[in-house]
Amino acid sequence: MLHYALVFFIVAIIAALFGFGGIAAGAAEIAKVLFFIFLVLFVLSLVVGLLRRGP
Repeated sequence: MLHYALVFFIVAIIAALFGFGGIAAGAAEIAKVLFFIFLVLFVLSLVVGLLRRGP
């Protein structure tokens, strides 16, 4: 999922360089959402891993 966030981020940068503001904004928004979903899943897996390991 982080890969898709990076791809949409690169698409947003390229679109912004060529002056496609709407496409760049859309791709940047998708990249931002995917990044935060990845971040939440990462934190959840960290917490579950710590709870499974136990004392």
